[in-house]
Amino acid sequence: MRNLPCFYCLLFLTLIFSGTRLTAQELKPGTINRKALVQRHNLKLTDSKLRGPSQVGNGEFAYGFDITGMQTFNDQFTTLSQWGWHSTPPPKGQTAADFKKSIMMTNGRPVLYDMPDTAHKELTDWLVANTHKFNLARIGLWLKKADGSDAKLTDLQNPEQTLDLWTAKAESNFTLEGQPVKVTTVADPKRDIVGFKIESPLISSGRLGVFIEFPYANLNNFSNASDYKKPDLHQTTLIQKGLNKVVFDRKLDSTTYQVAAQWTGNGRVEVEKAHRYKFSPIGGNSVEYVFYLSPKKITGLTPSVAQVTTNSNLYWPSFWKSGGAIDLSESKDPRWKELERRIVLSEYNMKINASGKYPPQETGLVNNSWHGRFHYEMMWWHLAQYALWDRWDLLNPPLKVYQDNLESAKGRAKLEGYLGARFPKCTGPDGREAPGRHHSTLVWQQPHSIFFANLDYRAHPTPATLKKWAAVIDNSADFLASYAYFDPSRKQYILGSPLTFAPENNNWEKDINPAFELGYWRYGLKTAQQLRKKMGLPEKPLWNKVHDNLTPIPQRNGLYDQWENAQDMWTKYNYEHPTFMALYGMLPADGIDIPTMDNTFKKVVSVWQWERGWGWDFPMMAMTAARLGHPDEAVNMLLHPAKKNGFDEHGMVGGGNPYPYFPTNGGLLYAVAMMAAGWDGDKGLKQPGFPHDKTWVVKWEGLKKAP
Repeated sequence: MRNLPCFYCLLFLTLIFSGTRLTAQELKPGTINRKALVQRHNLKLTDSKLRGPSQVGNGEFAYGFDITGMQTFNDQFTTLSQWGWHSTPPPKGQTAADFKKSIMMTNGRPVLYDMPDTAHKELTDWLVANTHKFNLARIGLWLKKADGSDAKLTDLQNPEQTLDLWTAKAESNFTLEGQPVKVTTVADPKRDIVGFKIESPLISSGRLGVFIEFPYANLNNFSNASDYKKPDLHQTTLIQKGLNKVVFDRKLDSTTYQVAAQWTGNGRVEVEKAHRYKFSPIGGNSVEYVFYLSPKKITGLTPSVAQVTTNSNLYWPSFWKSGGAIDLSESKDPRWKELERRIVLSEYNMKINASGKYPPQETGLVNNSWHGRFHYEMMWWHLAQYALWDRWDLLNPPLKVYQDNLESAKGRAKLEGYLGARFPKCTGPDGREAPGRHHSTLVWQQPHSIFFANLDYRAHPTPATLKKWAAVIDNSADFLASYAYFDPSRKQYILGSPLTFAPENNNWEKDINPAFELGYWRYGLKTAQQLRKKMGLPEKPLWNKVHDNLTPIPQRNGLYDQWENAQDMWTKYNYEHPTFMALYGMLPADGIDIPTMDNTFKKVVSVWQWERGWGWDFPMMAMTAARLGHPDEAVNMLLHPAKKNGFDEHGMVGGGNPYPYFPTNGGLLYAVAMMAAGWDGDKGLKQPGFPHDKTWVVKWEGLKKAP
């Protein structure tokens, strides 16, 4: 210490006494120029026919728009919210209580499952489709050509849209018959409000205005949550609130909400047809509109576009300055910019689509997948990344579903003859399982709650954290222990059928002992016991008994299998998720032989049908590669060229239904944080998941180690 220059002495003492603990590879907070990092990946779009929307929003609400800055030409783009849930009336004379669960023999005893009820098909279909998210409104421009006809998308010239990620403000420019149009789009960071500033000489000539249209809910499994062809099934009432403000009262069956519209200058609003209204500004070359959407009656003043813009300008830089950051710009590998682009756009997309009151559906607030419901097994892939990026303000609200749904989960477990709590697979705010084979027989979501509890305690090692999670931990581990079946012939606990494994391509009625689930059961029971001891409570003997006697991970010929006795593993079942890779990647090793895992990893890389996989498979493989000491392969997996890993212009991932697929974005963020900041047992290597040949220079701050 005496030999250090005074500057470094001061820095050292400052870090010690400020409570900041930096590892050798971590930069001091504030070292990275986060504004430059973020803005070099601003969206700059000129293609008017892109599949995905640009978005502004706040996690509870999102507005998706086309090249015009509004929902002008694409009725597939939506305005979705976390509160926008709707249910149709059940079949006449029936209620949810009339649904009959199916009895299936499970390890020698009858167990009730939420399979489709063939005796009540209409009721089953109703339960599958309800409750669901719906599109709150379509808000776009109406544009007229000089001859009075409606402008089409092909009539636009020189379209260009820029979305400044630092402030979450979009600017869209185009010309129509030589006349310029500029639209600025911005959303409020705290309230469900979207504002537009529109500038064009077309306003004064009466050729430009705004429309709002309200659809009914779409009951299809995958949809844009809109049905514009059922005008008689919902009601819209226009209420004039003054010269420059109206409120729309909306009613879809038992669902009600309001939309307030406010504008500047002179103008009028008129009905075009049922549920569609036309706003016509009068005079001038500039007009502003603000739309405020709420499940409750709207009272008080609606903010101006300037106020919404100010709020966005204040909030978003604070978001980008919070939590972790990764800067790859000094890397020599030419792929650095694409990987950094994916990281930054994933941060933006996940903030808007996966940081609300409830866990996100797989398509976030863009489209409906599985009727808008969230999947408990996907919660890890959406939300765990927030812990490593130290953004607990975004993680805590959706994790509350574990406490909110604990009693119903305990009731489900008890009805099925198990201890503890069995959380659903596919549900909405009500916590009710949607009937279906996959839904009722999938179990790999069950240890997630213990994983999240452990992440929370690692970040906040206090009695209050343990108290918050105590009941969830105990009930989750009790279920894990009681679900495992003791097979007296092999004197081991097994995970038996009927059981749909994480890849969802096994024979669910016969196959047993899935590799990933066996490993996750071990992790869950061991971690729950550790957390219980930190509470000062005695160990639960059953948890230890099941953990210590659970059947080993299935393997043959020096390779792990996806499940026990998986025939034609490498030719017939080498598609869907290779989840056995997660045993030493997403999870730390428990019951894993590292050389065998290494051989299996190499085999998967060489023969897997990646186009038949899903987007989170690639970060999952990257994590395994990192732990195995193959950082080159870790990066290769994050940038794998498969369509299911293709990040489009908006940073959204497609390759099939559903689109977009946000588990890919969440998985990427977890994987890169782990690769940069490391994991327990990484031996203190610098950027342990990235190549060490100086081709990758990884500057990072504010990230946390993975378990």
